[in-house]
Amino acid sequence: MKKALEAYWGDKISAEELLKVAKEQRLNTYATIKGQGVDIVPTGTFSLYDHVLDASSTFGIIPEAYAKAGLSPLDTYFALARGHQKGGVDLPATEMKKWFDSNYHYLVPEFSEKSEFKLNDTKPIDDFLEAKENGYNGRPVLVGPLTLLWLGKVSKDTQDPNFNQFTLLPKLAAVYTELLKKLQEAGAPWVQLDEPLLVTDKASEFANEFKQTYEHFAQSVSGLKILVATYFGRLESNLDFVKELPIAGLHIDLDRAPEQLEPVLNAIAPTQMGLSLGLVSGRNIWKTELAAALEQGKKAVQALGADRVQIASSSSLLHTPITTANENKLPAEVLDWFSFATEKCGEVATIGLALQNAEEAKARLEANAKSIAARRAFEKNSDPAVRQRVANIKPEDLNRKSPFPQRREIQRQYLKLPPFPTTTIGSFPQTKEIRQVRAKFNKGEITEEQYEKFLEDEIKSVVQKQEALGLDVLVHGEPERNDMVQYFGEQLDGFVFTQNAWVQSFGSRYVRPPIVVSDVSRPKAMTVRWSSYAQSLTSKIMKGMLTGPVTILNWSFPRVDIGKDLQSFQIALALRDEVADLEKAGIRAVQVDEPAIREGLPLRRKEWDGYLKWAVDSFRLAVSSASDSMNTASHFCYSDFNDIMDSVIALDADMISIENSKSDAKLLKIFQNTKYPNEIGPGVYDIHSPRVPSVEEMSQRIKEMTQFIDPKLLWVNPDCGLKTRSWDECTAQLKNMVAAAEDARKTFV
Repeated sequence: MKKALEAYWGDKISAEELLKVAKEQRLNTYATIKGQGVDIVPTGTFSLYDHVLDASSTFGIIPEAYAKAGLSPLDTYFALARGHQKGGVDLPATEMKKWFDSNYHYLVPEFSEKSEFKLNDTKPIDDFLEAKENGYNGRPVLVGPLTLLWLGKVSKDTQDPNFNQFTLLPKLAAVYTELLKKLQEAGAPWVQLDEPLLVTDKASEFANEFKQTYEHFAQSVSGLKILVATYFGRLESNLDFVKELPIAGLHIDLDRAPEQLEPVLNAIAPTQMGLSLGLVSGRNIWKTELAAALEQGKKAVQALGADRVQIASSSSLLHTPITTANENKLPAEVLDWFSFATEKCGEVATIGLALQNAEEAKARLEANAKSIAARRAFEKNSDPAVRQRVANIKPEDLNRKSPFPQRREIQRQYLKLPPFPTTTIGSFPQTKEIRQVRAKFNKGEITEEQYEKFLEDEIKSVVQKQEALGLDVLVHGEPERNDMVQYFGEQLDGFVFTQNAWVQSFGSRYVRPPIVVSDVSRPKAMTVRWSSYAQSLTSKIMKGMLTGPVTILNWSFPRVDIGKDLQSFQIALALRDEVADLEKAGIRAVQVDEPAIREGLPLRRKEWDGYLKWAVDSFRLAVSSASDSMNTASHFCYSDFNDIMDSVIALDADMISIENSKSDAKLLKIFQNTKYPNEIGPGVYDIHSPRVPSVEEMSQRIKEMTQFIDPKLLWVNPDCGLKTRSWDECTAQLKNMVAAAEDARKTFV
């Protein structure tokens, strides 16, 4: 699918060819799910880019500029995701955020008092009918109306400063009703409405809205069974109104929140509501302990009766790789610990079978128990040296030598940067040639010496291009890195790696998360070779590039037998050693990226303090070896961090860069109330789009920044790394960015 999407965007295949590939993928998925023994196949979950964007498209949530641009429906869809700059049409990509506490991105819907809704496409109906016609028992899945509104934002074109998008709920619910009726007419006995909003504190504010909306559905589409799906957390007090909803079924996450089973059973037992048990994790890759899951299933059956209980994964399997069958290099005993999406479907089926006929499932349960026991035996092993080093961490290990004001004066003299210094976030284009040469090296077709010579040539070219553009702080471009997390995992002890365990991040962007299986340590320097070589090519400042401990952990599949805090500190100590080695090698700036620190924030407020304590301490530990003269930076993208601004300040990075270009200055407004004391680089253009903003557009963004932030503290940079862009695109973008910074120096200095 990735290849087909990128071929379409590159004008190499037609829309018809793209949609043909999409259909093949959907039918293959249905066949896989059914083949594993699962009775009900979800439909409508396949997306060309993002399932929230699909919902926006279906319900006509399309900003006027895009709707009236004269593009085809498909190209309008992609313009919202990627921007569009050809044929006289110039549209930026819309804002992107993280889906709850995952590394999956969604396109943010925009609402105003003028918003109207309509059935703009029939995708949910078409997908259901396609499955039905091919012999599958399908259940359409939609993002629920309240969650969809909550995920959105108020459009910058809104006239009423007090506008709240939830005032639109009756109008949106009416169009949902229209769609539900059409799905019922198409033969769907059930429809699943995903409302993960219900596992947040915020949901309690919308108890009446939930009640009114779902009563409306029950009255308007009588006979259609609606399953409300919650996941990623606990219902807690929200259960008080959820149990009163006139719905046929409720899905709960018993992987993230197994403790909620009993209160949910007690709440719904007096009702006619069915219960879907999310017993198989949709968020990790470890085999389910089927014996424990089966006990929970038995409790539910005993309380409600078998006819009111369904077995399912905890959430969508979007967050897991496809199948362990694609892996042939991992040791058999290690591979046996894992369960990917296909195998998880089999686990769901096995639990269901065991509840009906324990004898028929006996062999599967015994094999699972043996596998779980072997993993538990391995997990008891630990590296005493690593554990002791974590235990020996002292408060002073979490602090730089001097406070920021002192460091800043030292760095001014040492680094000699101009006002509005320009830099990039780290990566430069990962060209087809780089990927091909890396593949040849991994296959043994070229020697290590040949590969390193190629990388040196790439780095030299990247340095020369940056110097020609006039950037102030350079990077080596990261041609040696397959991924910002995977690369470090491969250099650290304690991780294992897959060949084909790809997970979608957004659109055609996939990642292959490392898997933490034991204590983590650094056997040798990871980045010094390439950063020091790059520094030898220029007199300008070369910035070392590291991925932060919290991000490495959150974008891997972590262990579940020990806490994330311990794992994060282990990674932080490894990075601390790396920062020290970079400085010894003559590197004067280092960026330790933490884009996942906000993403990992628990969905319940009462759990924030504990998480933020170890997350902030992990970052501070990682950079504390740096001298006062070394500039330490961090990067955050596609996450609101207004709620955790105190923690961002507590990181005490000399400079942070943030995604900003698509947020309508929303992120900048944080600084009206909270004065960020250190240096900051809000992004001036979107790197996920091939669009090239003009100098004037970027200059306007910088001018906007100065309204909220002291110009003396501002850096100028893109939103994020440039690995997904072509050289032509990023050269044009950076040329305009440097020109905009030069204009700012003339205007504000």
